[in-house]
Amino acid sequence: MTTTVDRPVRVGKPAVWALALLAAATGTLESVVTPTLPLLQRELSMSPAQGALLSITMLITGAIITPIAGNLGDRFGSKWVMVRLMAVVATGGLVSALAPNLPVLLLGQVLEGAMVGAMPLSFILVRKHLPAGESAVAIGVVSGMFVGGGMLGTLMAGPIAEGVSRHWMFAIPTLAIVITTLAVHRLMPSDPPARSDARIDWPGVVLLSGILVTLMAVLQVAPNAIDQPLLLSALVVLLAGLVTGWIRVERRAAAPMIDLRLLAKPALWSSYVITFAVCVGTAVATYLVPQLFDVSADGYGFGASSTDIGRYLLPSAIAAAVSGPLGGLAVRRFGSSAVLATGIGIMTTALFTLAFVHTEVWHLVVGKALIALASGVCITAMVVKTADAVDEESTGIATSLVLVTRVLGFAFGVQVSGSILDAGKLPGTTVPAESAYSTGFVIAATVTALSLLVIRTLRKGVKA
Repeated sequence: MTTTVDRPVRVGKPAVWALALLAAATGTLESVVTPTLPLLQRELSMSPAQGALLSITMLITGAIITPIAGNLGDRFGSKWVMVRLMAVVATGGLVSALAPNLPVLLLGQVLEGAMVGAMPLSFILVRKHLPAGESAVAIGVVSGMFVGGGMLGTLMAGPIAEGVSRHWMFAIPTLAIVITTLAVHRLMPSDPPARSDARIDWPGVVLLSGILVTLMAVLQVAPNAIDQPLLLSALVVLLAGLVTGWIRVERRAAAPMIDLRLLAKPALWSSYVITFAVCVGTAVATYLVPQLFDVSADGYGFGASSTDIGRYLLPSAIAAAVSGPLGGLAVRRFGSSAVLATGIGIMTTALFTLAFVHTEVWHLVVGKALIALASGVCITAMVVKTADAVDEESTGIATSLVLVTRVLGFAFGVQVSGSILDAGKLPGTTVPAESAYSTGFVIAATVTALSLLVIRTLRKGVKA
């Protein structure tokens, strides 16, 4: 039942800039792990597979939190929920900053994942409190500041971790989040609840959480399957049971977390398959390239420091930032299918090339940037295509499935990469053989290329 509410109070520029600065601080905290992952692995004695788990923990939490945050925002107001989620993020940042070992750092990353659900609420606040023309600009500013914060985190994490300590690379953006959250709380007026009867599919949330955690456990154990066959078998059986239970719950739920009926439409299930494949390819490059930079220059690597890795990854961060607007323009000009085919072709070529050509720093820098650009363009085209395939009332659910699929694809790709490096260690060392990296890139390229087979299916969908 929709409630009758007063018209929201108009906000001024200070409130919008407070949101933008909060987005920048959040983007900074979100990005500090990637360039420093090799350093964290050394300091905390992590295996490649454990490092892979660390790099995706935040995303997994975000996939679960996002639909919950949306429902709570409808029930209690977006500002009320966002401020409390950012308090969870700040707590996670503090835990990460103080973490003495991997389990505590993982807990910090789990809490930080609340930022994924909090950021969309900032866009809702802007739309509620500003006229249409001004809100579009403000959303662009907030989104741009998040991307800018991510670039800042990529650059600053290495120098802080190496010059001071890894603890401060989490503590500094966390302090900024606390200050900017207080500013938003003070300057941004509260928005009235949109609905009083918004429901959360808690059984679906719990089962999906179990599926994601169990899937990661399966990928962790898989490289040592010969030594732990019973454990792997038990995890696979548990995973199958959780998936079966989740499907049954979602089919019967009055307000399902994910409407599985949408998956029966060719245009939608094919879009999720493509999204998964593209994100697997992106994730493999995202994980393997920094690891390859870090390998000693005495072998096949470059012996790069965390500071150097941050600089090397900056072009790909810039490419990712421009890929969204570029993808939107390309879709409008050439259509989703043509843009997807081109983007997948570029990604596949770049991944295959990196498998056999990675002897110079610029090979990896250019390859990673091309993959980031093509991936962003593909995801934008996929969101547009998904939205066009359903009626307006189903747009939110259909496009949120793209987000969940992105997280699953990314998590799967990163975890598989870590497992490949674990399994490919040189005898008597902790260093993976060069062939392990080549294998990872080839697998990613193959998975990405196979998604071309379902592009034709996208044209078969009609509006639900």
